[in-house]
Amino acid sequence: MESNLPGQSTIKQKLSEDLKQALRSGDKARVGAIRLLISAINNAEIAKLAQLTDADIYSVIQREIRQREESIESFKKGNRPDLVAQEEAELAVLRSYLPAQASRSDIEAAARKIIEETGAQGPKDKGKVMPRLVAEFKGKADGRVLNEIVTELLNKI
Repeated sequence: MESNLPGQSTIKQKLSEDLKQALRSGDKARVGAIRLLISAINNAEIAKLAQLTDADIYSVIQREIRQREESIESFKKGNRPDLVAQEEAELAVLRSYLPAQASRSDIEAAARKIIEETGAQGPKDKGKVMPRLVAEFKGKADGRVLNEIVTELLNKI
């Protein structure tokens, strides 16, 4: 067992172990997805000039998931089922590294609470609500879902 390096992310350690396991088992799809994710994390660390926290890594994973979802849509339009299947396989691997996703009702409850706490009065106050909600659900919910829920709730005020 490797010793935990100070500041070493537990997610990065898990990715490294999972990559070794996937290489041993010959799971090419998993190997490719993990390598791409590790590369994206390393690039983000280079850009930040610092080690990423687990929360930062969740953001990188979310970004990679969005890219796969957009690619899947493009490939479907281009009638490329082979590439759709490859992207969907990578997407499944990427999603396995995110924490359990928050339910819509949990997000709505938290958003209502934040709206009440901030005194938001309508859509113009979205900037008061979103940063707190995003911080609370980082890695546990897609930003587009958060935005959609806050927009719905603020439009009802």
